Amino acid sequence: MPESKGRVLLAYSGGLDTSCILAWLIEQGYEVYAFMADVGQEEDFEAARKKALAVGAKKFFLEDLKREFVTELIYPALQANCIYENVYLLGTSLARPVIARGMMAVADREGCDYVSHGCTGKGNDQVRFELAFYGLKPDIKVIAPWRIPEFYHRFAGRQALLAYAAEKNIPVQQTAAKPWSTDENLFHISYEAGILEDPNTTPPADMWKLTVDPEQAPQTPQRISIEFAKGLPVKVTVPDENKEYTDPVEIFIALNHLARKHGIGRIDIVENRFIGVKSRGCYESPGATILRAAHVDLEGLTLDRNVRALRDQFVTIELSKILYNGHWFTPEREFIVSSIPASQRTVNGLVRLKLYKGNVIIEGRSSDEGLYDEKQSSMDELGGFEPTDTTGFIQIESIRIKKWAQANIRKGQAGIEPKDVYGSRV
Repeated sequence: MPESKGRVLLAYSGGLDTSCILAWLIEQGYEVYAFMADVGQEEDFEAARKKALAVGAKKFFLEDLKREFVTELIYPALQANCIYENVYLLGTSLARPVIARGMMAVADREGCDYVSHGCTGKGNDQVRFELAFYGLKPDIKVIAPWRIPEFYHRFAGRQALLAYAAEKNIPVQQTAAKPWSTDENLFHISYEAGILEDPNTTPPADMWKLTVDPEQAPQTPQRISIEFAKGLPVKVTVPDENKEYTDPVEIFIALNHLARKHGIGRIDIVENRFIGVKSRGCYESPGATILRAAHVDLEGLTLDRNVRALRDQFVTIELSKILYNGHWFTPEREFIVSSIPASQRTVNGLVRLKLYKGNVIIEGRSSDEGLYDEKQSSMDELGGFEPTDTTGFIQIESIRIKKWAQANIRKGQAGIEPKDVYGSRV
């Protein structure tokens, strides 16, 4: 037998790409170990283990990272209301730091010379994984097959991979009829590639795995409540099932179950990848959609106006970019995340919600924080508010507006027609 080129720990999903990469790495003379992270995906891990070993992996490692995923990644993102391009809740991005950290721990323990992954050369995940690898172990060596010409010329498309899998007797769920790629975890599932690459193609009904079609969801709405402490969900109550959930992982699993039943959390978008390519993706983020809606609503009741504005304008935007672009193991992430607890100190209370045919409807919220004063806000009583005080407030606020208007009038008298930024006459 020829001497091995070294030991590789492969991030293995059990799917088409990584199964073919496993076989290919062995062909190239590497000793391959397979690594899987349990981040809440619906997966037959024993079948994946058998498949990896059957393809030729010397060892198989499965790490349960669900709790770490929820408490260290999902929760900070929830507190910051993270969202990318106003629609994507970052489900794939959130899992990458956890998987990378678990993978590097095994690579160190097993004396691996390399780590490898199945991320496409056009996608975001190659960046996310490799920046995480280098942030955890700067001297690690990475094998990225989809950036190796010998590999990507041989496997020019998914049909070539399917043919190679058939040649190697590798069983795969993907077929020529359904050649889209998926990535699943406790937070969401994503779909891309294949027929989805045409942004005007409607996803087939049987593609959606997690959620029922909203049109087929129950005719009767279901009501729940979520209690928050410092911006984190601490209890979910489902009255009609007489159930309560308080464990972080169980809360997420319960909300996923409820949202899936009611068709909540589907999106179909075209997004801007970090490397500059536009990409069409379909996502299901069931429980996360409920949690974010409840959290955003409670902040309206409990969070100071200026704190909320600063958080929205800086923390939300920047942490979302950090997650999407794979910059988790960086000083800027540490800095931004350190500011989250201060912003969430008063986000305590209860939100009541109705789940109905794809919708999350807020029916009420309550808190003891005291920032909302019902009497002061009332239109039926003064409640300690003196209306005449507003006169001075308006006078001060109008100073610069009056000056701007006066300047425009002078320009008009001088024969200069003032225009606004759109070229319209002022």
